[in-house]
Amino acid sequence: MTYAIIKVAGKQYRVREGERLLVDRLHQDEGSSFAPTVLLVGGGGGAQLDPGDGVVQAKVLAQTKGPKIRIGKYKKRTGYRRHTGFRASLTQIQIESIGGSGKPARARAKPKADEAAKPAAAETATEPAAGELPAGYADMTIADIKSAVSEWSPAELAAALAHEHEHGKRKGALAALESAAADEEGDS
Repeated sequence: MTYAIIKVAGKQYRVREGERLLVDRLHQDEGSSFAPTVLLVGGGGGAQLDPGDGVVQAKVLAQTKGPKIRIGKYKKRTGYRRHTGFRASLTQIQIESIGGSGKPARARAKPKADEAAKPAAAETATEPAAGELPAGYADMTIADIKSAVSEWSPAELAAALAHEHEHGKRKGALAALESAAADEEGDS
């Protein structure tokens, strides 16, 4: 994985492996490692939400202070002047590894196995209706279906409706097909 979005001290950061960043003060000793909360791990073609704990490892490098911010108050013609300052307490951390536990790899392996099983089942289920489906139906978008549905025969319309109920379940396509089927019954 090439990047991760982590949550440290109530703030979210997008980090890469080897990156150093300043975060609000952590109660960790210098040199200690910790696992921040991981919200998303991504890169390499996909992103995975909430991959689990231990995917990102960070190391505390130093406890530092931020730049001094000067705050001045002034009211004209009264002699009122106040000056204060503020320095944030910060911790410098370095991201040691992203994806070290291997959990994202296991999560990706399951969908591939499911995808391999689905096409075999889908081919057997759609073979009888494949001859009745309109030409190029599998590549049609919902807009294409809405524009072409008026030209289809009742058998093609019924096959497309059955196909959507079994496989696609696209709401727009189902609505267009059911509307066309109702119009066809009304005309008969």
